[in-house]
Amino acid sequence: MRLGTFIERADNTARILDVKFEMMEQRADTSAQPFDYHHWTAVLGSVSGFEVYRRVYRDVITPERVAGLLILYGDWPRSLAASIAEVELLIGQVTKGRDTEAARLAAQLSAELKNGRIGDILQGGLHAFLVSFLARVNELASAVSQEFLLPMAPEAPEEAPAPTPTQSQTQSQSQGTQSQSQSST
Repeated sequence: MRLGTFIERADNTARILDVKFEMMEQRADTSAQPFDYHHWTAVLGSVSGFEVYRRVYRDVITPERVAGLLILYGDWPRSLAASIAEVELLIGQVTKGRDTEAARLAAQLSAELKNGRIGDILQGGLHAFLVSFLARVNELASAVSQEFLLPMAPEAPEEAPAPTPTQSQTQSQSQGTQSQSQSST
């Protein structure tokens, strides 16, 4: 059950961050600075990250730092890195070390987040990174669903043996007896 929680948490955090950065890119003017501070504070508050941000950075709130916290900060459970690391751990516990597609996808995504740098992500385009991340999380969720949640294909039911002549005669006789008793009443 926790596996789904962490997959969903990563998905939701990525979507929140993507929407806010898209709004920021649409506002290219510099008059939005006070507005942005309050919106970034609201974004951090919506993911319970304001106090964490203050402990980590102890400085003014900037979009780059918010992105870094929400994506790469592995010590905070709501970050993408921490959520996917937990998914990787839980899949490992369920599979007991077996090589599965879900385990492979989780390990690959987790390693990229552990080794990522926010400067590289922002240089390549945050929106592109988040769109790709969301597609990969969706692929991971599908693999988890296929491997752990969907029931195995049912075996083909055995065909019932054809009734033997004595069985069909017995059935006919019992039906005939029932009809006679109903007509005599």
